[in-house]
Amino acid sequence: MKVVLCGPPHSGKSCLRFGLKEAIKSIPGAPYPYVITACPDGEGSWYQEAASHNPELAIALKAAYKSKFTEDYTHRISESVKNCSVPLTLIDIGGIPDAKNEQICASATHAILLAGDLDRLAEWRAFCHKLGLQIVAELHSDYAGMADGSLVLGNDGIYRGSVHHLERGDLSVQQRPTVSQLANVLVRMATVEEN
Repeated sequence: MKVVLCGPPHSGKSCLRFGLKEAIKSIPGAPYPYVITACPDGEGSWYQEAASHNPELAIALKAAYKSKFTEDYTHRISESVKNCSVPLTLIDIGGIPDAKNEQICASATHAILLAGDLDRLAEWRAFCHKLGLQIVAELHSDYAGMADGSLVLGNDGIYRGSVHHLERGDLSVQQRPTVSQLANVLVRMATVEEN
């Protein structure tokens, strides 16, 4: 399974990626959740933990690592996605459904959509449909919320729910009910796919 985390900028995709990875790692027998950071914004998989311990250093390193979305970068990341053969991979892409993200995601298999404004998911549904990505979940990123909304499986086979206050440096994301439930869904799916 190669699962793309899709949604507009500043939806909390990188925070969700961190939470899912940590939640999956805590599930006995789960495949290791490999992460591909597919946006040159300087916020690699290290950022969340670094921001929790030393926010100033994390911000400085992010600025130092930030680069542009070049053709070389896009090609290198799309090859990484294509050649990745681990059972469960999370791919954290940039927030624009453009040709570069299409190239990166061409070899992906599934998607999780996340947005603060659910009306913004339409363009990401179209993006997934164009690439043949199976949408696993559509989540409302409720930054001001005090609690997650239940993750519910719809008649269309897509899980829907909300996750609250996705904040950089908050290491409790993996303990949120929606993140934990979604991690279990991904592990079940990856285990079926692997067999």
